[in-house]
Formats: sequence, C-alpha cells, structure tokens
Amino acid sequence: MKTKVKEFRTAAEMTQQQLADLVHVSSRTIISIEKEQYRPSLMLAYRMAQVFGVTVEELCCLKENKEWEDKQYENL
Repeated sequence: MKTKVKEFRTAAEMTQQQLADLVHVSSRTIISIEKEQYRPSLMLAYRMAQVFGVTVEELCCLKENKEWEDKQYENL
C-alpha cells in the first residue's frame, strides 16, 4: 500500500527510529511501511497522522490506493 510516511517523515527531519518511538513500534515497522511491504493498522496510521498533523486519508493515500485496487478487481 502506498503511503506518504517517508515524505512526511523526511520533511519533518525525523529519523525512522524517532517516528517509531513516537508511535510505539519498531524502526523495522516504519521501514516496511515506507517500502510498501506492510500495511499499517488503522490505529498505527492514526498515530502517524497525528504526529504529522495530517489526516489518515492523506497519509495513506486512500483515494489513490482505492482506485488502484478497484482496477485490480476489474481485471478479474
């Protein structure tokens, strides 16, 4: 799943470990989210959105991800 975690984190001049500490996960989790290898839980997405002062929809690119997913279903 595409997110803007890395974009917001780097704009905030924050390390992966600093973000991980703020949202109570490991830096490995943040790395996996940034590499689109892991989908954050709703609560984790909410915590990260609060850190950056954005909505979950914006942080997790929900509109774009829904459009991509809808196209995948059309091809079944």
